[in-house]
Amino acid sequence: MLVNYIAKKVNLKDNFKDMVQKKLAKFDRLFSDSATATVKATVEKNRQTVEITINDNGMIYRSENTTAEMNEAVDKCIAILGRQIRKNKTKLERRLREGSLDEFIASETESGLDTETDEEIAEYDVYRTKTIPSKPMLVDEAILRMNMIDHQFFMFNNAETSQINVVYKRADGRYGLLVPEDN
Repeated sequence: MLVNYIAKKVNLKDNFKDMVQKKLAKFDRLFSDSATATVKATVEKNRQTVEITINDNGMIYRSENTTAEMNEAVDKCIAILGRQIRKNKTKLERRLREGSLDEFIASETESGLDTETDEEIAEYDVYRTKTIPSKPMLVDEAILRMNMIDHQFFMFNNAETSQINVVYKRADGRYGLLVPEDN
């Protein structure tokens, strides 16, 4: 797996990069050789944030954690990624390498890191279905409607592109736009 590093307001040392590489190596058997991991490290005041994103053949796995120590944040991010993969095992089996997922989960269980409850492993339950207006609208209008209903995201038909898009509110208070990629 190719690992790219992005550092904001910090200089990453070689021993940190080696440690991250070693921890990410346990995921190597799950992903193809073309998989890339992006590790973004940010330091602000007494908070150190690490964000790890793994991209493999269109599937994206992401975790982020903020702690006082960067190494601790990396450990938590790796644990979050492992939990995401275990939790979605049946859905991911079709996408990830055959059999390698079973080996990964068995090794995680043996190491005592598997602390999930039956509730977390349960199938997805669609609690509610909503309809959205099909009238084309601009991005600004979609953000306004999202804010009016006090949601974190809003799906809409973009009047400029005639595509279905999603606007969402980011953790930093700004807005994001999800646009489908033509394949």
